[in-house]
Amino acid sequence: MRPVLPRWAGTLAVKAAVFITVMCCALAALLGVLVHVQVTDQTVGQARDLALSRLTDATEAYEAGDTLRPGAGVDPEGLPTALRELAVAGERGTMVADHHGRPTMWAAGPADGGRALAVAVDYGQQARTIEGLDSAILWSSALAIGATLLVGAFAVTRVTRRLHTTARVARRIRAGDLDARVGDPRTRDRTRPQDEVAAVAAALDSMAASLQGKLLSEQRFTADVAHELRTPLTGLHAAAELLPPGRPTELVRDRVAALRSLTEDLLEISRLDTRRERLEVDSEELGALAGRVVRASGTDTRIALVRDTRVETDRRRLERVLGNLVSNAHRHGRAPVLLTVNGPVVTVRDHGDGYPEYLLAHGPQRFRTEGGARGHGLGLTIAVGQAEVLGARLTFANAPDGGAVATLTLPQTPPAQTGRAD
Repeated sequence: MRPVLPRWAGTLAVKAAVFITVMCCALAALLGVLVHVQVTDQTVGQARDLALSRLTDATEAYEAGDTLRPGAGVDPEGLPTALRELAVAGERGTMVADHHGRPTMWAAGPADGGRALAVAVDYGQQARTIEGLDSAILWSSALAIGATLLVGAFAVTRVTRRLHTTARVARRIRAGDLDARVGDPRTRDRTRPQDEVAAVAAALDSMAASLQGKLLSEQRFTADVAHELRTPLTGLHAAAELLPPGRPTELVRDRVAALRSLTEDLLEISRLDTRRERLEVDSEELGALAGRVVRASGTDTRIALVRDTRVETDRRRLERVLGNLVSNAHRHGRAPVLLTVNGPVVTVRDHGDGYPEYLLAHGPQRFRTEGGARGHGLGLTIAVGQAEVLGARLTFANAPDGGAVATLTLPQTPPAQTGRAD
């Protein structure tokens, strides 16, 4: 089972800091070992040469019968056993060992009678030199690692901060704010070096600008088509009213009414797309407003008033949202349809097959319906758009025992006026 790491452990800054630390430690350890080995070899070699030189002098004095200098003797006390055996065997050698609590360099060679002639040289100064060198290597390595880690963390933090800014702008664009731009200074000043983060920021800004242009063109086209259709549809509606009564006249009037409704929906969507709708806030009793919506729909929708409340909202837009939800429930669901008011929360439920999977996952999509259902898929799209203008939250779900449930949660206070009149 893999261990569960905290979220911060997977960030780029932490990964870069760990990588820099590991590499600095490895480099410091390698350099420390090389310096330690080089200095130790040099120090030990000098002490060994001194000890062998004194052993040569002691051997000459011993063979001449002269008195041996201090530190030299035959089978002296403290001579390492291994070195003594080597000397008895007729070889010369050196060894570092403790003698009376001090590090000593021993040099030994053969003497007559199966004995060993040995010389002891104080090795304390050399040992302290190596110990001080090791301590200096450790401290300097720690300081170098710390300094490198700070500099690296500063550099990585600057990069990750720019990446976080780019990601934040991307999320704003996904939420619908097409005016959001990264605006990285490196993309505006071509004389500055263009790194990979600047390239990503420039690509995101270019994509947002292109997407905004295409959406604006689409919105203008939709609005223009709807506006251009209004005039001939008005004339067609007037002409249909002059037709003599009969079944063909009813069919013509029905299709003209449907076409006029589609045109008005397109106009409303084009206004919502501009995000410049202005609220006309007033105080409304939510239960009474829901009753007016049900009566205006001409359906047999049942109303359950759990807890009535007064809300500050735009009456026309709220009626539009609830009317579309009720109409959609009767058009695509099955009776009974129940509208429930519970404080600032309004639910509309039917007992049909429920919402399709794509709608639950991605929300309503224009001109898309399931299973050949009647309609253009604009009713719920308009409801979602008007709910956003109201500052409300509209969610869609399927009841466990069947049926679609739309839940509208109104805010405690109306949203601030950020748009301008269309």
